[in-house]
Amino acid sequence: MIELMLCSMLTILPDYLFRRYAQGKRIGREINLYTMWFELRWGITACLMLTISLVTLIFYFHPATKAVTAMYRTVTILPETNGRVADVYVGINDKVEAGQPLFRLDSSRQQAAVETARRNIAEVNAATEVARTELVAADGQIRQAEGAYRQTLRELETKVELRQRSPNTVSPREIEQLEINADRLHGAIDAARANKETLQTKLDSLLPAQKASAEAALAEAEVDLGKTVVRAGVTGTVQQFTLRKGDVVNPMIRPAGILVPATAGRLALVAGFGQIEAQVIKKGMIAEVTCVGRPFAIIPMVVTDVQDVIAAGQYRPTDQLIDVSQTARPGTITAFLEPLYVGGLEGVPPGGTCIANAYTDNHHELASGHPGASRALFLHVVDAVGIVHAAILRIQALLLPVQTLVFTGH
Repeated sequence: MIELMLCSMLTILPDYLFRRYAQGKRIGREINLYTMWFELRWGITACLMLTISLVTLIFYFHPATKAVTAMYRTVTILPETNGRVADVYVGINDKVEAGQPLFRLDSSRQQAAVETARRNIAEVNAATEVARTELVAADGQIRQAEGAYRQTLRELETKVELRQRSPNTVSPREIEQLEINADRLHGAIDAARANKETLQTKLDSLLPAQKASAEAALAEAEVDLGKTVVRAGVTGTVQQFTLRKGDVVNPMIRPAGILVPATAGRLALVAGFGQIEAQVIKKGMIAEVTCVGRPFAIIPMVVTDVQDVIAAGQYRPTDQLIDVSQTARPGTITAFLEPLYVGGLEGVPPGGTCIANAYTDNHHELASGHPGASRALFLHVVDAVGIVHAAILRIQALLLPVQTLVFTGH
């Protein structure tokens, strides 16, 4: 309607003024309901052509869409293991901080595993003390064996010397018996030293390794015990949380509830523009939105990113061939809009629906001085007609509550 009124002021109105004052024709006489087309045919035709051209120019270079949503992602409240609920710490619509406990599962099995791991560590520590005591005893056995060996060697030397002086004094069997005892005691010394080395290796390697394994088992058991307490991953609001003490929670098929992050849907809007705008929608474009949840407000935005693929063309491999006609419904160009000023989306509820306009800006190209006269004129026209779309958006913002409350009855 606005475009038609503007175009009629440039076509039908001058045509009428020419007929009225230059040709002397009057409304109700020469210009009436039956002769209007014939008398004003040039103006009407030019008005229609100019209106169509203007509408096409506006909607192409300054695209608009009603497919705008403050999308957000929720966090599913799930434990990492199956279990029966022992305690519930929060309720529906409660505000929670990141790390705050939400509920606790029965932890008797995990607590038993922690206690077992602690007992294993205590057992290894006791074995270490026993090994140190055995090491001291091994030193005593070595000294005892060495003393007996030296005594046997002295006795053997004495017997050998006596036999050399008087062969009849000491029998060969006595000397042979002493030699056998000396060999036996030398072996006892080697065995005692080997026992000491075994105990030392046990103290230096085996028992520390066993203690490290027991400590790792304790850490694992404590981690499993900590998993029985489910905490909030982010700051937000708990929704659909009807968990009660005694319920069984399964991380695969039975979640406990949903956590809506505090920043969900308050950072950016997601808009879907027609595919024909693929060459127009660019990163950095200025945009404006008006939302149902925040009527009578125009929020300045900026296009921060444009998705380089169209979601409608996505497919997943299945056991059936895909017919292209089944995906013939055209998708949209997805653009991400962020408020131009801090706090611009305050008051817009997450998931709310909005209407968006994006505006083509040719100021930099015009300021560079490179475009010719005809292109510069065209770019000036493109930038100027954006005000028409801005006015349309403001009219939509004024009429949106009326349409929603009166005509739709919501």
